Amino acid sequence: MTTARPFDPERRLLIRTRRRVTAQVAAVFSLAIALLGTLVYCVVVAEQDATARRDLAVAAMSAPMDHPPPCVWLFELRAGTVRSSPGAPESLPVRETLDRVAADGRTRVDVAEVGGHTYLVRTQRRGDVSVQAVRDLYYPMTERRRLLRTLCAAEVAALLAALLIGQVLARRAIAPLGEALDRQRRFTADVSHELRSPLTRLHVRAQLAARRLRREPDPLLVVGDVDRLVAGIGQLGEVIEDLLLSTQLRQRRRPFGPADLAALAEESADAEAARAGQRGVTIDLRRGPGDHVVRGAPSALRRVISALLDNALRHTSAGGHIWVSVCSGPETVQLSVRDDGVGLDPRDGDRLLARHAGAPHTGGLGIGLALVSEVMDAHGGTIDVDGRPGAGATFTISLPRAAPDPAPRLSRIFLPPQARSVTNRTPEATASGPGDASL
Repeated sequence: MTTARPFDPERRLLIRTRRRVTAQVAAVFSLAIALLGTLVYCVVVAEQDATARRDLAVAAMSAPMDHPPPCVWLFELRAGTVRSSPGAPESLPVRETLDRVAADGRTRVDVAEVGGHTYLVRTQRRGDVSVQAVRDLYYPMTERRRLLRTLCAAEVAALLAALLIGQVLARRAIAPLGEALDRQRRFTADVSHELRSPLTRLHVRAQLAARRLRREPDPLLVVGDVDRLVAGIGQLGEVIEDLLLSTQLRQRRRPFGPADLAALAEESADAEAARAGQRGVTIDLRRGPGDHVVRGAPSALRRVISALLDNALRHTSAGGHIWVSVCSGPETVQLSVRDDGVGLDPRDGDRLLARHAGAPHTGGLGIGLALVSEVMDAHGGTIDVDGRPGAGATFTISLPRAAPDPAPRLSRIFLPPQARSVTNRTPEATASGPGDASL
């Protein structure tokens, strides 16, 4: 049982365009080969004809009757009697032409069909006699037919080669259009997939808020609904930013500039500190010695760290911990985000980085982790996923290092508000080491 393929006007238009380009390239190549073959054939024919006429002229003027040049026969009309060279065909000479030259003395050169053969005939006066030189055109005409067949075969071969070359050129010419169409469709699919659920939730929340505003006499009672609506709009903006950034990464071709991965991690941890405090989660940021400068787009790398932190926060319960560590090696800078949340199966690592993948740890995050993978590909980096069910997960990104600097940096810990108040009262209880500072 066969299923009909869905109608795809854009794809069919690309196919028709590719075929049209192939036909045009093949036509141009074939026309060029045909013109070249015609030119070669005309030049060869003209050269053969000029050579034959020149040889006949020399033979008619000075060649002896008993020893004419090869493939040439001589005939002499003297006093009404015709004398021929040895081995001359019985159907020759052309007596009518001999008599006319004998009468008026004018030289005549003709192509004559005599006895089923084609001859080039030159008749002129040599002294007081009329001489006729005849050359058989069998061999020159055979060479011409052989040349014509060769040129026709070359034309056919050139047409086939032109079709193949045209198809290759057409595919290369149309490939960018196909890629642009695929990018457009992928972006449309991403938008429709990622925005469907947030828009539905926002629409429902807006409807509920509107109904409560009509029922409740005090607008302050609807503050919770409005806050949830504002939070949903903020999440929707993050999704749109991810989609736009993903599209820009696929189009990026310019070189990257220096970016401090540790500074970006600190900014992202600061931004998530409030949300982590509301959830009762502690974010611990640790930076190794030296510079952590890589070459890349700071906005893209910031979104990577935000996506990893957001993923960890989604799956870490109250009282849990998230560890963000940055360290530099001789050639790479590594950033890892580890949590003690619900965990994941490490065998699902590749699938988690695919678009719209759903897994226990991702919670249907969709494009977030896929964006991390795309950013790493664009920056020449890698991402590793490790974890166990119920024992947390670790996401580690590695990027080429740009400029090492041996200056040491301190560690920072982002605590929830409850822990911060305890830390302020008893700082010695929360100190994690000589090089750590608590916020």
